[in-house]
Amino acid sequence: MDILNQLMAGFATAITPMNLMWAFLGCVIGTAVGVLPGIGPAVAVAMLLPITTKVDVTASMIFFAGIYYGAMYGGSTTSILLNTPGESGSMVTAMEGNKMAKNGRAGAALATAAIGSFVAGTIATVVVTFASPLIAEHAVKLGPPEYFLLMVLAFCTVSAVLGKSALRGITALFIGLAMGLVGLDQITGQVRYTGGVSELLDGIEIVLVAVGLFAVAEALYWVIYQGGEQETQNPMSKVHMTGSEWKRSWPAWLRGTLIGVPFGTIPAGGSEIPTFLSYATEKKLSKHPEDFGTKGAIEGVAGPEAANNAAITATLIPLLTLGIPTSNTTAILLGAFQNYGIQPGPQLFQTSATLVWALIASLYIGNVMLLVLNLPLVGLWVKLLKIPKAYLYAGILIFATVGVYGMRQSAFDLLLLYGIGLVGVLMRRFDFPTAPVVVGLILGPLAEAQMRNALSIGEGKWTVFVERPGSLTLLVVIVAILVLPRILKARRQR
Repeated sequence: MDILNQLMAGFATAITPMNLMWAFLGCVIGTAVGVLPGIGPAVAVAMLLPITTKVDVTASMIFFAGIYYGAMYGGSTTSILLNTPGESGSMVTAMEGNKMAKNGRAGAALATAAIGSFVAGTIATVVVTFASPLIAEHAVKLGPPEYFLLMVLAFCTVSAVLGKSALRGITALFIGLAMGLVGLDQITGQVRYTGGVSELLDGIEIVLVAVGLFAVAEALYWVIYQGGEQETQNPMSKVHMTGSEWKRSWPAWLRGTLIGVPFGTIPAGGSEIPTFLSYATEKKLSKHPEDFGTKGAIEGVAGPEAANNAAITATLIPLLTLGIPTSNTTAILLGAFQNYGIQPGPQLFQTSATLVWALIASLYIGNVMLLVLNLPLVGLWVKLLKIPKAYLYAGILIFATVGVYGMRQSAFDLLLLYGIGLVGVLMRRFDFPTAPVVVGLILGPLAEAQMRNALSIGEGKWTVFVERPGSLTLLVVIVAILVLPRILKARRQR
């Protein structure tokens, strides 16, 4: 009952005119970002992070959350109409959705994607509502050894899952960890790795790195390596489903939700895995297997879209309760919290209860807004694709430059921004993932502080990490993640 009372209080905060406006604006921008291929919510949130210096914390977090799950809705539109996934989580949707569009059933595909996203997002939000306080309650019992190993677990999973190889992921992670060491030592106050540059005494700004790696690198990469235009649009039927299509869709929505939620709550690197699992499940269980890969199977759109949105919503559980991001965008959202001096974790539900419950309530409101936006406004989103990419990316560069310069009015920040942007271009060129850099930069200093606190508790003995049941369990899990895949791979090769 206490959770319901707090949720009602959250709704009272979320439905104020100002917060509703920010939620709606976030949903609109997020949907547009999902429709435009290659940008993604991480880029959008990174570009807009500078607003955290001007806007109330609750309003800005509701705004960013709207962009986050709005992009998941919008990503299905281009996947279905143009076979161009706006988001990596929409890759599977393109496989069957575009086949449906080419057979004159684009309306049904778009409808099942929008309604499935609403159903999955709502169910996952209910899970967030009731699971988050319970996890936070138990997480309060964790000490420095457990927190340090939780962060090591996040490092291992993020670097191993994201990217073409574990080595590339670990390299990206160490770049982020190295950036996190720049500035004043948290405990001793010693100046580290600044090279005599006074602007680096406070460390490298998370906002600057996020904007450089995602927004600037994305635009520069397109200018240097791509630069082509495409776009041939498919005919679109009315946005509705027949009775048979409803019957085939609703079980797929529920199965996709059940697959997506658990993957969102663990550091598994995004929604790609559950969407592929959902697609494989639907293909195996379908009573119309002949539609897959030919005419387009509607359950092949419904299941993966539900899994995608369920996973995305569930990523808020580890972010809010443990302070651990499990995707690109949650890593940047963590940086947004820190810009306000707020550290997500077990204490967040006590210290910032109004913010947390307003954010959770906004998820329910945002899901309704997005359903209303996505069904009738599909034609408008398709028109956005006609904007020449040269103008689009030029706008991104201008917005990123003005936003970063506005933080401290520092020319050095602009040099650093474009230097990091060029590093991001090289990382994209050679398939190095960028998310581990942001995770390393944000969690690195926290992990260092927790490790030193743990060693203080253990009087300098490293055995402190195996003496406590919680930390020992986490250590076993970390070793299993690092060793088991290699053992299984070696066995397959034999």
